[in-house]
Amino acid sequence: MKIAFTTSLPAEGFSRLAAHELYAPLSEAEVLVSTFDYPVTREMIANAPHLQLITNFGVGFNNIDLDACRERDILVTNTPQPVIEPTAELAFALMHDVARRTAEFDRKLRLGTAEPFGVMNNLSHSLYGKTLGIIGMGRIGQALARRAVASGMSIIYHNRKPIDDRVLDALTGYRTAQAPIGYRTKEELLQEADFVSLNLPYTPEVKHLIGANELRMMKSTAYLINTARGAHVDEQALVQALKTGEIAGAAMDVYEHEPQIHPELLTLDNVVLSPHTGTGTWEGRIAMCENVCDNILAWEQGNIQAMDIVV
Repeated sequence: MKIAFTTSLPAEGFSRLAAHELYAPLSEAEVLVSTFDYPVTREMIANAPHLQLITNFGVGFNNIDLDACRERDILVTNTPQPVIEPTAELAFALMHDVARRTAEFDRKLRLGTAEPFGVMNNLSHSLYGKTLGIIGMGRIGQALARRAVASGMSIIYHNRKPIDDRVLDALTGYRTAQAPIGYRTKEELLQEADFVSLNLPYTPEVKHLIGANELRMMKSTAYLINTARGAHVDEQALVQALKTGEIAGAAMDVYEHEPQIHPELLTLDNVVLSPHTGTGTWEGRIAMCENVCDNILAWEQGNIQAMDIVV
């Protein structure tokens, strides 16, 4: 079996290969191991006449030309399981960070620009007793809900369709009349939630899922959290909402024109930013590597049922 990689191997130091550097190995490869941030284009696929499998290092797969793969009957797999807990951890951490102003306080203390210590200085907002609205109640959304419930938050969610109550009962370990997990339309969720977390995959249909109209629906005291895909949010509209106080703040791990970040986001105190590191833990990366290897071995053995197939 011949395998090509979009990233150089550890012995050479991890680095992203240019597309032209891949053409020679791709010409013989049966398997391509790609990373979630590397575009696998129709041109690349055309230069890989023996390619039968693309195994993507990541849960997202919008970096791959799936139509070109379908035309060639090339299987595409991803690594969905290892990303769940690290991404949910980061979403919760960002939510906590922006509400409690942790990064802002740290930055101002280091710069010497913080308010003096005092009873009514440096105030922030608690998560306890607040309502978290999750858009995309898949595995990552559910893992985030578990953490939020443990912190005393109420949960509402929007999904393509409501989730069975028994699943929600098992998810949280507690669900009572006083603290139900409730389905809402997108508009209802935006109007009701104190925190709105985006946890859904990207498709062209959900580009700018959150734009100027949606931001106006949110409470002026609400926060937007995005650890899913940058294109879910119209960043120019978000900047305007943050500057005018339409919403209280935002915490972002992904960006509309990644790796570029809207310059005004970098200047605002009511924004917390991280560099697309939702799955970026040592434990998560090791598990993702194992998942990639498992997909390749299952393919080699003809065990299609054991693969995480996207296409």
